[in-house]
This record gives sequence, structure tokens and C-alpha cells, in this order.
Amino acid sequence: MTVFSRLAGAALQVSLTALLAAVVPPYYVYKLTTYLLGAVFPEDVAGKVVLITGASAGIGEHLAYEYAKRGAYLALVARREVSLREVGDRALALGSPGVLVSPADVSKAEDCEKFVDDTIRYFGRLDHLVNNASIWQVCKFEEVEDVNHFRTLMDINFWGHVYPTRLAIPHLKKTNGRIVGVTSNSSYIFIGRNTFYNASKAAALNFYDTLRMELGGDIRITEVVPGVVESEITKGKILTKEGEMKVDQDERDAILGPTPVERVGDFARTVVRDVCRGARYVFEPRWYMGVYLLRVCLPEVLAWNSRLLTVHRAGASSTDTLGKWLVELPGVRRAAQPPSLRSPEIKDE
Repeated sequence: MTVFSRLAGAALQVSLTALLAAVVPPYYVYKLTTYLLGAVFPEDVAGKVVLITGASAGIGEHLAYEYAKRGAYLALVARREVSLREVGDRALALGSPGVLVSPADVSKAEDCEKFVDDTIRYFGRLDHLVNNASIWQVCKFEEVEDVNHFRTLMDINFWGHVYPTRLAIPHLKKTNGRIVGVTSNSSYIFIGRNTFYNASKAAALNFYDTLRMELGGDIRITEVVPGVVESEITKGKILTKEGEMKVDQDERDAILGPTPVERVGDFARTVVRDVCRGARYVFEPRWYMGVYLLRVCLPEVLAWNSRLLTVHRAGASSTDTLGKWLVELPGVRRAAQPPSLRSPEIKDE
């Protein structure tokens, strides 16, 4: 039986290789055709209603500005009301015909129900749901004394995508709308000292992949997979192993090291453009596709590199990593990080 199984497995591999050789060329012709059609005939979101979570700062804030420039109505959701209203005012100035501000916590199902209902009541429809709210966790799994401290992280990074999606689906079906799920490159690559964060992002990515299959063409789904992008997270805002939120730029440097950080305005502009072109996935910065290929083809190399850069040396402090040493070399930080990331100040209201 064992010999037969091995022969069957080898035959299957040969068959699949031959099938790929036959299917890949026409598949890429199809992909190129749909890309060109999307570029020539993008979706016009002027007058459409876009709901964005995590919109008070960073990626969510700048996605709101890009949608505003295209003339979309905006429903903005986050916990910090003062900051959210400031974003709403700027979105109006940039061209949005109307903004609804909804202070809420996406980890609470009742809050999600309220802001989805308020959006429908205020605008009468929903065309795009942008699930963006996220927090970052830093520490090695073995250092965690109580895993319950990270329920908050999963509640926001996973359930904070699930709750609004479930509630929005009936409304999005009426408009043949779109769900935009902002996940992370951590969903498919190994980033040391990010155990829970990596898991939460992988869960969200697989949630959207499965949901796309189930919904068929009723609702379109775009998965946005950011690399390292200018935001409060890359400024160093983290959930500690004690379950507290704080800004710790030493921890940030220990993990991100000299990795180039993309400016959030450029990131948001590319994302909204590709969303309107009908992209299924948006990898940005684009060079992270190379890291994805490493994950598929050479996972051992990717794991070794991540451990080398992000895991502290024996006997050293938790932030004493090769990545941190590299970013502190003369001129490296200035080249890799935008000026906003060099200050620990974040929005606090």
C-alpha cells in the first residue's frame, strides 16, 4: 500500500505540473485582460457610500481621504471621537459630499450593529465596507503569562472584521457592493515576536478567501495586504504581553529594523485605485510579493532570516536584535523611516 501511495502521489504531481503548464499561459492572458479593462473602466465611487473602520488615524484615515477625493459619501468608525471628527472635516474639504462619524468599538457586536444601522439610516445604502481596524502585539509566545491578555487583539483584528461583514452583507448584496479587508503581510510570512498578531491576520485573510467563494459574484471582495506602512502601529503603538496599550519604539525597531516604510498617503492612493479597478488582492508595497514567493518556495530561508533579525540574542535584552542594531547605524533610520515615525506622539482623543 505504501509503494502504491507513493506511485500515486508521484503520478499526481506529474499530472498537476503538466496541467499547470497548459493552464498558466491562458490564465495570465485572462489576468492581463481583466487588469487592462479595470484600468480603462474603473468603478466610479462618486455618490456611493463607503464605511471605513479604524478611520481615526493611519491607513484608515488616508483611505477615507482617497475615497473623499473620488466623491464618495463616508461613514467613519473608530473609538477616538475627536480624532474621527477631525478626519471627517478634512474628508469634507477634500470632496466628500457627506460624512457620518460613528464612535464605536469594532470588537463589540452591538457597536457594529449600531454603526451599520446608522449608516443605512443616514445614507440609505452601503456600497463599500472597508474593514481596517487593527492593533499590534509584540512578544514571544513563551513570554506570555496569561494568553487572555490577547483576547483583545483577536477581538479587534479578527472579530472586528467578522461582525461588520456579517451585518453589512444584506445591504451590500442590494448594491452589488464590495468588501475591502485590510490584513497584513504577517498573514503569510513569519515575523518573529508577533505570534498572536500573525495568527489574527492569517485568520482574517482566510476568512475573506472563503467568504469570496461562498458569495460568488453577489459581493466582490478585495484583500489589502500591507507591508510596512506609515501608521500608529509602525510608530510603535503595541499591545504588551501584560495586555496594555503603549508606544514602545525600541520594540518597534527590534522587529522592523531597517525595513523601508512606505508613506501612508502613497499607500492609500494605490489601494483605492486598485480597489476601484476590481483587484482581488492588493499587495503594497509591491516588492513584498517577493517575500511571498520566499514563503511558498523557501520557507526555511524566510524563517531563518526572521529569527536572525527579530529574535534577541541569548542573555541580551528583549529589544537587543540585529534588526535594531542595523536601523541605528548612521543614516539608516533617516533613509528607512518617514519623519512621522521618529516621534512617539500619537492621537490620544
